[in-house]
This record gives sequence, C-alpha cells and structure tokens, in this order.
Amino acid sequence: MRISIQHLTKIFPSRNKGGAAVHAVEDMCIEIPSGKLVGLLGPSGCGKSTTLFMLSGLESPTSGKIIFDDQDVTTLAAEKRGIGLVFQNYALYPHMTVQENIRFPLDNMRIKKEEGNARALDAARLVQIEDLMARKPSELSGGQQQRVAIARALVKMPNVLLLDEPLSNLDARLRLQTREEIKRIQRETGITTVFVTHDQEEAMSICDIMVVMKLGVVQQIGAPQEIYDDPNNLFVANFLGTPPINIFKGKIEGGKVYVGGEVVSATEYEDQEVYVGIRPEGYIYDPDGVLTLKVDHIEVMGRDKSVVATHESSTKPTVRCIIDSDVVLPPDAAELKFNIKPYKLFLFNAETEERLR
Repeated sequence: MRISIQHLTKIFPSRNKGGAAVHAVEDMCIEIPSGKLVGLLGPSGCGKSTTLFMLSGLESPTSGKIIFDDQDVTTLAAEKRGIGLVFQNYALYPHMTVQENIRFPLDNMRIKKEEGNARALDAARLVQIEDLMARKPSELSGGQQQRVAIARALVKMPNVLLLDEPLSNLDARLRLQTREEIKRIQRETGITTVFVTHDQEEAMSICDIMVVMKLGVVQQIGAPQEIYDDPNNLFVANFLGTPPINIFKGKIEGGKVYVGGEVVSATEYEDQEVYVGIRPEGYIYDPDGVLTLKVDHIEVMGRDKSVVATHESSTKPTVRCIIDSDVVLPPDAAELKFNIKPYKLFLFNAETEERLR
C-alpha cells in the first residue's frame, strides 16, 4: 500500500483562553512507497504521534489529504482504512488469553470462531508466540506482550501497520531483540509500516526511510545513512549519531574555516560566522594536526578509543573523538592534535542553522 501525505496540517486550539493555537503538524508532504518501513523520528512534541493518529483515522486533520494507493482516506473512519495499530502501552485485555486477545479484532468483524482461531495461530506463529496462546497477559514478559499486540494488529491482514513508540516500555536488551523482530516481520509480510520513535538509534537500525521532525515541521526525509552523512541543518546533525556530533563556533574568512585560531578546512563559501560540526569518527590523530583539543580522559572500548576532550569554541561541555584502538597516543598528554576527515565536517550558517551547500 502506497501512502501519500499531502500538505497535512493539524492545529489544536489553545487550552487556555486567549492562548495561541498549537500547530502540531505543519504542511507535511511525504510519499511512502509500498512495502517500506518508515520511521517518524523526533523529540517529544514534534508531531510524530499526531501524524500517526491522523494516518489511523483516530485524529482528523485540520487540512491536507491522506491517500492510500489511489483512495482518499482523509475523512474515512478508522475501521474502514485497513490499518493495524500498535500502541505504546500494548492495550491488551487482562481477562483474555493470548489467543482471545489476538482474535478480538476478528470477533468484532463477526468472523467465525474456528476461522478466527486459525488466523490467530498464524499471526502468533509469525511473531513466534504460538506456545503462549493459553496464557493471560499478566503471565507474559513485556516483550511477549508487545508481540501479542503486534499479532493482534496483523491478524486483520492490514494494508498498513502503524506502530506508536512500540519499544519504549522495554528494557535495553528486549528493545534490541524486539526491533529486530519488527524488521523481520515487516520484511516477511511486506506490509507498509510507519513506526514512531524518539530513539534515533532505533530508527536508523530498522527503517528504510526516516522522516526527521521538529515542532511539527519535517526537517529531512531519506534513508538513515544518507541523512546521517548529509544533514540538512544543525538540528538534524545534532539529533542523529551516537555519540552525538561535536559542534564548534567558527568562522569563514578568506576561504578558510577557523575554529578558535586554527584553520581546520578550506572552503569556497563567503566570509561568515558558522557552526562547524565534526562527527566523532571524523578525527585522525596527528602530532601536527590542524585542531588542538585539551584531553580530559581516554576510554578504551575494544575496537575503538574514545578521546574525551574540551575546546573553548565547543558548544557542548565535552568533545568526543572516536579513533581506532591500535592508534598509539602519547601517554598522559594534556593536549592532542587532530586532522579532520573532510566528509565528516559540516558547516552551518550561524543565524539560520541551515547547512552550507
């Protein structure tokens, strides 16, 4: 199922008399190809869940259109859209067994019990919980409950699967395991899937396409690695990456990029104040390097070394540089010098925070 989101806007009236209305989603335009897993990514309050609820039919847009294939579903009731929806809190019925929870949507559709049981078992097998069918939700782990919720959404054989922060209630180990399962299930079924998350690592690991949002406005759309390697603006650059990108206050003067008093790169852009972004993996240790950092400490992490340092022009308390573990650093050095990989350095206008291109 192909999804076309055309100039979608959602404005909530102010809760306070005389207050300003809240623009939760602003003029969103996205084309989602059939069979892809798309992540809506951004911090709390950016409009990603509101977008999901408009796709599901649980929330009505203020303006704009939602098209499934060639059908305009903008005003269509939720139950007629052919969607499966998985909530953050699972929303399982505690008095029902796993089988009954999965079968529940089919019961509402007045499908015969025998057929419903067979389809529930098929859905349970897909998410690998077929041996738990007689249990109640209270007897399941968080990861198992999440699989029940996914199976219940899939049992209707939906055209679109919508997942609202489905992993946020799981511990770190289960999050990793369950996100891999979601990707496997999506690939096996071929269902167009929209996945809401605030966790950029989660989105980058499983999504075919990411939509990065801020305050209701789409900042960038693309494949995860493409966005990481080519961010549109300072917000996107800052939001993606673990450890996060290092940002320095700098300037362009006479075809040179300065951080503090040091020239870190040449450029063809006109003279201006800039933010200089350097990914942690963009540093090359060199005793004669172009950027000097004051060393706080060094962490050895198996295949990598992480140099934790400071710089007077950094916008953050620390600067983190990731280098190969076999690079020999001088012991107890107070300062280290680095060269910068050109494709890991980004320049942003200091006023607009837009990327210089």
